[in-house]
Order: sequence, then structure tokens, then C-alpha cells
Amino acid sequence: MRLFWGTHLPARAFEETLVQSIHPSPRHGRHRQGEIAMWKKIAAIFLLLALTLSACAARASQSYTEEAPQEVILMSKSAGEAVGGAPAPAPMMEETLSGGDNFVDVEGEAASANRLVIKNADLQIVVEDPPAVMDAITQMAESMGGYVVSANLYQTTLEGGVKVPRASITIRVPAEKLNDALAQIKAHSDQLPLREDISSQDVTSEYTDLNSRLRNLEAAEAQLQKIMEDAYKTEDVLRVYQQLTDVRQQIEVIKGRMQYLEQSSALSSISVDLIADAAVQPISIGGWEPSGVAKEAIRALLKTYQNIVDFLIWLVLYVIPVGVVILLPLYLIIRGVIRWRRKRKAEGTPQS
Repeated sequence: MRLFWGTHLPARAFEETLVQSIHPSPRHGRHRQGEIAMWKKIAAIFLLLALTLSACAARASQSYTEEAPQEVILMSKSAGEAVGGAPAPAPMMEETLSGGDNFVDVEGEAASANRLVIKNADLQIVVEDPPAVMDAITQMAESMGGYVVSANLYQTTLEGGVKVPRASITIRVPAEKLNDALAQIKAHSDQLPLREDISSQDVTSEYTDLNSRLRNLEAAEAQLQKIMEDAYKTEDVLRVYQQLTDVRQQIEVIKGRMQYLEQSSALSSISVDLIADAAVQPISIGGWEPSGVAKEAIRALLKTYQNIVDFLIWLVLYVIPVGVVILLPLYLIIRGVIRWRRKRKAEGTPQS
């Protein structure tokens, strides 16, 4: 038996030992691969739990009521299972949510973004001619680059039955011209406004939050589109397509809200209530005023007409029906008695 130099083993046994040390047995290799796979699963579970907790914390601080982050996490999990045998897309989705290149720093953007402030005004003024002032306000809004939202012209009845015109109009003008527009509107009145309310609402934080969520949803949409292209089972394609449809609906809602905030901050709304001067002027009793005398005469005339109409209504609906019920039987009785007496008298007279 030949011994290998420097050892106590035969040459053939040494060669077998050396081969096993370099190339492990298949059983040993499978055991090692199983351990690696188990540790990968454990790491993936911990990563998914961390993403879920971070998404819940972010959702609690959001002012907008949509639940897009949590929805995207659920989609990444189910989409990773949908392709079955292609685990690569799911980590890509998790990377997008956990802080990759598409991560948006909301606070950083809020500090650097332009402020979005919605300003609105509400006025109630007294004017001599509400229709004319309403036309003037319409022309002013159009000249400033705005437009008329609504305009109403109607009549109101005062205590004495006098009807006076009244108008209300709502316009939108550029936000930077709000003060100029208010000054021109108030110039149509000789007295202070009966009501003047100016409100401001800062929507910068909400707009920035919507913008960041829109980016995350668009990134999720791209990843889901890629996952759906790689899927080969019909049920997997339908599942990912449903999630993709939900994400696109949320994107449309967020875009609509952002557009509304942009337009509302760019154009301020002004609502004006125009009251005729005659509706607020008191009637003078002590001194002589033609307008006061005219109002009193109109009031007396209307009162007379009212009394005549009331009398006719009572006559037709009450006096005549009651008179018919009472006088008709009495008339028939008297007429019968008269006819009876005439007949009796005619019978008692001797013929010559």
C-alpha cells in the first residue's frame, strides 16, 4: 500500500478526502441552500413589516383622506406573488416606497414651494341703481382678466308693498387684483358696506402633500405596469390590472384636487349683494319730504284697494250665500201669503 508523502493515509484515501473538501456532497449543498433561502424569507418578512409600519405612520399625519401608501404596499406584495417565480419586481416596488430615488421629502418641498393662499370676499353695499352697478361690476371683472360666476336680479317688496330692485353677483378676479377690485366695487356706494368679509386659507401644505403622493402613485403605476407585462397567468394579469386601475383612479382624484387648489388660489372669489337705497331709507314723519308723502300715498292707496278686495271677497263668499239661505224661504212665505189673500179677496167680491 502506497502512503502519500507527509501523511499517514494511503494515497487513494487522501485523494478522496481532498476532493470532498473542494467539492462538498450534494446533501451538504442542499442543506446550505435551504439555510440561505430561510434567511432570505426572514429578511423579506422584516422588510415588509418595516414598510407597513412606516406607511401607517405617514398615513396618520396626512390631511387628505385617501389611503394610497397602504394600498401601494398591498399591491407590491400581491403583485410579487402574481408573477409566481419572478421575485424581482416586488423588491423593486418596496425600494420605491422605502426611500429610493422616487422618495419625496414633504417638509423640504413645503419650505421651498410657493405659498398657495385662497382669498375670498363677501360684500353687501347700498347703491342707487342695483342693475347698473351689477353691469359695471361685470365689466370690471372682465377687464381684470376674470369672469362672472353667477348674477341674479330680482325685486323685493317693502313693508308698504313697494317693490324695489335688488341684485347679487359673484365674480372671480386674479388674486393679486383683489384689493383693487374691492375698492372699485365699494366706490359705487356713498356709505360704508353693510357687510364686508375677507377670508384667507393657506393650502400650501395640502398641495405639497398631494404632489408627493401623486409622485409615489405614479411610480407605483409604472411598477405595476411592468409587473403586468411580465405576468403570464390570466388570474395574475387580472389581479394586477385591478390594482393598476385603483391606482389610476386615485391619481385622477389627486390631480383634480390639485387643479382645484391651483385655480382657487390664482383667482379670488368676490360675492356682492346690491341693495337699493330706497329699501334702507327711513320714512320721515315729522318733516315734509316728497318721497315720504309719495310713499304714504301709495301705502294708503294700496290699503284702500286691499279693503275693497276684502269686501268683495266677503260679499261673494259669505254675505250672498248666507242671505240666500235666510231670505229665500222668507220671500217664498211672504209671496204665498200675498197670493192667498188676493185669491180669497177675489172669491168674496160679488159679481154684478
